[in-house]
Amino acid sequence: MDILDRKPYNHAIHTSPSNDLRLVESTIPEIQPHECLVHVRATGICGPDVHFWKHGYIGDMIVSGDNGLGHESAGVVLQVGKDVTRFKPGDKSQYNACPDVVFFSTPPHHGTLRLCPPGGLAPPHPRHHLLRRRCPPRTPNCWPRRNRPFRPPSRRPPRHLRRRPHRPSDLTSRQRSRRRANRYHRPRRNTPSTKELIPRVRPVQASRDETAKAFAGRIVETLGQEAKLVIECTGVESSIHAGIYSTRFGGSVFVTGVGNDFQSFPFMHLSSREIDLRFQYRYHDVYPKAISLAAAGIIDLKPSVSHRFALEDGFKAFETASNPPSRAIKAQILDD
Repeated sequence: MDILDRKPYNHAIHTSPSNDLRLVESTIPEIQPHECLVHVRATGICGPDVHFWKHGYIGDMIVSGDNGLGHESAGVVLQVGKDVTRFKPGDKSQYNACPDVVFFSTPPHHGTLRLCPPGGLAPPHPRHHLLRRRCPPRTPNCWPRRNRPFRPPSRRPPRHLRRRPHRPSDLTSRQRSRRRANRYHRPRRNTPSTKELIPRVRPVQASRDETAKAFAGRIVETLGQEAKLVIECTGVESSIHAGIYSTRFGGSVFVTGVGNDFQSFPFMHLSSREIDLRFQYRYHDVYPKAISLAAAGIIDLKPSVSHRFALEDGFKAFETASNPPSRAIKAQILDD
């Protein structure tokens, strides 16, 4: 709890319409009666963080000014307002979307490497973040912080499986485009392979010279059947096409990746085979399930973190996360 004395300042990593990265500093805020002051101890760099930095927008969400990055965060409660009863100093918490759907690090809202109190925006604030009393789900105090702020595999699957009209046992196919496969799943020294991360997976390597139908044929051959559910994680048009062509009659293709604003799909194939094409963006109530899976040891998150950096080295963290040759699975920014 001496962090306020040891580091009485805040560093935040910002981007702007000029696609730059900057380290900015601000003061520690005063909490309101309904807020918690959280020391953000770990933040995983997510694909949208890199996308906002490199491209300046995702769909209609445009970086039009200074924008703080980071939304996969976990930390320790330092102070609580007088109206807060659910949390106390020392509790460990993880970010969740607020009830009014303020999605951190999505313009115009600053990320968890910046202060974003209810009712408006404030200066950048990574170390000590204000959250509403109902927002942060509690994590087990015996669970290391570096195990908390992750997307793969703890966050997305519960949301996907809840929205889709199939049982978890129906999950038969998961694919990657070559771009994503090269970036996240190609083995290198000290980085686990796909089989090590997901022992039951049957990888099917994509090729840039291969048509979507040909790739789909190899997926079906590997599975031994057409898939009832395909979870497409890249947003790449050709990969979505392959997912559609590898899906059985009446099946579902669930797209979770971030892709180009406008894309074309094999409409009549979808229609004639009655395939559902669905999408997902928000993660509003899956954290308790994801936390329980990881806390029970059902999902081991440790191998997913391939790179760790201090907050002051945040630039290096973003460069690593955005550089395919680095073979980064998940780069994480820590602050002790």
